[in-house]
Amino acid sequence: MVVGSKNPVKVNAARNVLKRIYNDLTVHSLNVDSEIPDQPFGLDQTIEGAVNRAKNAFSDEFDLSVGIESGLIEVPQTLTGYIDIQWCAIFDGNLITIGASSGFEYPPTVIKRVMEGFEVGDVMDEVTGVDDLGQKKGAVSHLSHDMLNRTENTEECVLTAMIPRMNEKVYGFK
Repeated sequence: MVVGSKNPVKVNAARNVLKRIYNDLTVHSLNVDSEIPDQPFGLDQTIEGAVNRAKNAFSDEFDLSVGIESGLIEVPQTLTGYIDIQWCAIFDGNLITIGASSGFEYPPTVIKRVMEGFEVGDVMDEVTGVDDLGQKKGAVSHLSHDMLNRTENTEECVLTAMIPRMNEKVYGFK
């Protein structure tokens, strides 16, 4: 299995979930291009980034590739108009399955800066004083007072992307 990212949070989340499903698992990671802007907006763009990461990491050397992308999705009646949701695409050379994490809302000041052209990660580093927060405990952990950490949040999207693969007969694969 290969993860289309060198981000340790994404690699560890994929490993944690897939080791619970598959007995024999070797996890590799590759830095691949998501082919979308660094700060994804909207459902289509964010899912496209996850799919591109999975496809760009895949080769005959691997049974599965995993692409994970986080983006701001417009959601009515929220404080800022946006919820951050992570999407996972899992690719086996033929079939793509998609899953999502639970979402959360950034503070209005963060979204304001993002709308001015800054990336969420950079703004959250400034707000928290933690360099590379997204590669460490993550914004969701900081904002939830460590009740949900980024690895756990990322595991949600990997697991939900695996549900069709864990139930191949029900989903009509076999």
